Amino acid sequence: MAELTKKRPKYLNLMEIKLPIAGFASILHRVSGIGLFLMLPLLIWLLDLSLKSGDSFQVLQAVTALPLVKLLLIGLLWAFLHHFCMGIRILLIDVHVGVDKAKASASAKAVLAVSLLLTLILGAKLW
Repeated sequence: MAELTKKRPKYLNLMEIKLPIAGFASILHRVSGIGLFLMLPLLIWLLDLSLKSGDSFQVLQAVTALPLVKLLLIGLLWAFLHHFCMGIRILLIDVHVGVDKAKASASAKAVLAVSLLLTLILGAKLW
C-alpha cells in the first residue's frame, strides 16, 4: 500500500530525461515541419524570382550565391528530407510495420542517417 502513495515530483527536469532515439527523431520531425512552414515565404519569393524574368533570375542567382543563404537552403533541405523520411516511417508504423522496440529504434536511426546522408550529398551539389 505504501508503494501506491509515493510522492510525485514537483517539477519535471527535462535535462535528466533520457529520450530514446525514436523520441529524438520525432521531436526533430516536428521542428523540421515548423521550420519548413516558417520558411515558406522565403521559398515562394525565391520561386517567384526564378520565374518572373531573366533579370529577376539573375537576382536569384546573386542571392543564392551568398554563403549565409546557401547554409539556410541546406538547412531547409535537411528539414525537408528529414520530414519526408520520418513521415514515411510514421506511415509504416501506422500500418503496424516496425512497431516493436528494436525495429522502431532501428528505423529512427535509419531516418536520421538517410536524411543526413542525402543532405550531405545534395548540399555538396548545392554549394
